[in-house]
Amino acid sequence: MLKSLLTLFFTVAFSTLNSFAQDCMGVNLKAGSGFEMQNYDGKGKPSGNMIYKIKEVKKEGGLTVFSIEFESFSNKGKSEYRSTYQMRCDGNVIMVDASSLINEEQMKSLDNFQMKFTSTDIQYPNKMSVGQKLKEASMKGEGSSGPLNVTFNMFIKNREVASQEKITVPAGSYDAFKITSDMLMETKMGM
Repeated sequence: MLKSLLTLFFTVAFSTLNSFAQDCMGVNLKAGSGFEMQNYDGKGKPSGNMIYKIKEVKKEGGLTVFSIEFESFSNKGKSEYRSTYQMRCDGNVIMVDASSLINEEQMKSLDNFQMKFTSTDIQYPNKMSVGQKLKEASMKGEGSSGPLNVTFNMFIKNREVASQEKITVPAGSYDAFKITSDMLMETKMGM
């Protein structure tokens, strides 16, 4: 479900942001702009929505770096999850911080362990084709609290452009790529 939502997010994000101008793969990203995305269950019934807002856009070397604030709501309008994460663009590839897939509660549960994280970004190339294999992504963390050691790992593997489809939503019709992948998350604790 999360993988499908992320794919839809990027499709809608680039299509929606395309109306602003140009700065990243033909898209101008402006602080304060954003969009809303509606979620549907397997039966096509609304199951909630997500609001994305671009907080900051800056240049770092040859990259455009932008921070996105995200909030998810239930179908009854109750806030369920809020997060901020970074994306980077080099003109040909957009890179998403892999930690954006970890919710705040999971990260808070690791606060006492003085975790150190390393990650490889989730990458979305400007040009995709059906059958194309995409780079794997990961996030690894290690820490300890007294004699208790903890490792936290997330692996996103077997990323592939599965199909190209036309989707129609209240905002219009869009050409989209369906990307499939396998995700493994593991936490290990021990003395």
